[in-house]
Amino acid sequence: MADDPRSKDVLLKEDEVAAAWNRNAECWAADVEAGVDTFRDHYTLPAFLDFMPPLDGCRVLDLGCGEGTNTRRFARLGGRLTGIDLSEVLIARAQAAEARDPLGVDYRVCSYSRMDGFADGSFDVALSTMALMDGPDIAAAMREAYRVLVSGGRLCFSVLHPCFMTRDFGWLRTADGQYAALKVGRYFDRSPFVERWSFGGQAEAAADQRFEVPRFPRTLSDYVTAVCAAGFRIAAIDEPRPDAAAAREHPQLARWREHAPLVLFVSASKS
Repeated sequence: MADDPRSKDVLLKEDEVAAAWNRNAECWAADVEAGVDTFRDHYTLPAFLDFMPPLDGCRVLDLGCGEGTNTRRFARLGGRLTGIDLSEVLIARAQAAEARDPLGVDYRVCSYSRMDGFADGSFDVALSTMALMDGPDIAAAMREAYRVLVSGGRLCFSVLHPCFMTRDFGWLRTADGQYAALKVGRYFDRSPFVERWSFGGQAEAAADQRFEVPRFPRTLSDYVTAVCAAGFRIAAIDEPRPDAAAAREHPQLARWREHAPLVLFVSASKS
């Protein structure tokens, strides 16, 4: 991501989140298909695949599936996948990919905070990769995930790390430009905002090529409380680092190996 994202305070509801991602969709999907998302490809997704439960033979729900890249990866691990997202344009891209190369994935336009189209106990596993920080109601999302899972079902998700990716996030550098430390601030400021950024290596992208992503800042305790209040039992939490080989090959990952985790992983089970 760009080091100095521009943002503005706004009041955000789900229809505005959907509209923002519909605007982002074509550029986002094109960049993902072009392999520009270095953080996903070489850091966050490989770590998540090691963290999440086995999927073979499971009915799996992907919360906030976007253009479906990760959903298709999960399907290739043997899961029977359903992917949901607020963005009609992203879901259309996901459905087009499924039509070209069928993996049995069912994609639907749906909020992960209101999954009225799914009966209680419809799924064995619920996954979410880097999406739950972009919705306004984490408590409702956790309650709905609990409802649609079978008894003993597993929830596993990744989000931007709330302790480090704060409203006043930034990097401190040495005189010669080396990354020396991470600056955080306004950790307790939960007001939603729109962050403007581009994939790493595209910081000079034209303004009309930058993504506008609604964010809903939360504390670590907000996430943990939402999971537990829904009825889940937390089984594991992880704060993965890029591995040494990835950091050498992709220098933009090295700062996250040296200084702080970019992401937080949570795994929980339905009792």
